[in-house]
Amino acid sequence: MTTTTRTGLESLAERASAELADASAAEALAWTAETFGDSWIVASNMQDAVLIDLAVRARSDVDVLFLETGYHFAETIGTRDAVALTYPRIRIVDAAAEQSVAEQEAEFGLLNKTAPDRCCHLRKVVPLRRTLSRYEAWVTGVRRVDAPTRADTPIVQWDERNGLVKVNPIAPWSDEELTGYIEANGILENPLVSEGYLSIGCAPCTAKPLPGADPRSGRWAGLAKTECGLHG
Repeated sequence: MTTTTRTGLESLAERASAELADASAAEALAWTAETFGDSWIVASNMQDAVLIDLAVRARSDVDVLFLETGYHFAETIGTRDAVALTYPRIRIVDAAAEQSVAEQEAEFGLLNKTAPDRCCHLRKVVPLRRTLSRYEAWVTGVRRVDAPTRADTPIVQWDERNGLVKVNPIAPWSDEELTGYIEANGILENPLVSEGYLSIGCAPCTAKPLPGADPRSGRWAGLAKTECGLHG
């Protein structure tokens, strides 16, 4: 991406942040499809297919980014495969780390136990950045209610770290709105959700939160870590 292009995208993001501050998810995604053509991608951790379902209404053959860390629950991989069958025109883009899990563990040991930040960097952040370099915008399912660190998430923003426009169409949605959309539209959901896993990441770093606890408290339980580094 050239400096001129990057500067233009940053200005575009700043304007859109104001103009789409109160946009609905459908409006934000329609703007994304119209503005970026085929140069945008939807990120999904395959906890559910809400964002994908919304996106295909704007562009049926949209690219869908899945971070294939090698540490996922079998149910998460199954959800990814079911999504591909349910939305046959989308293209699943599996972003994998340079090393396989076996290679990484042979060189560094169990980083998810000893240095989880580094593990996330190698298996999530680096593959994400490499994949996003091919696009002008990415769409995420970040919501303001997810965590205090996400409370001010705008609908559209400039992603300085990755150098492209970031669109968060369901940022204002409450848990009730998300659940309502799933139920009203028969959206695919990772079966682990019904088992009590309310925020699903890699299997070694995900546990069921205690009843009534913050849904993300099951991620990296017992550590000060609350984010994998993808969103800040």
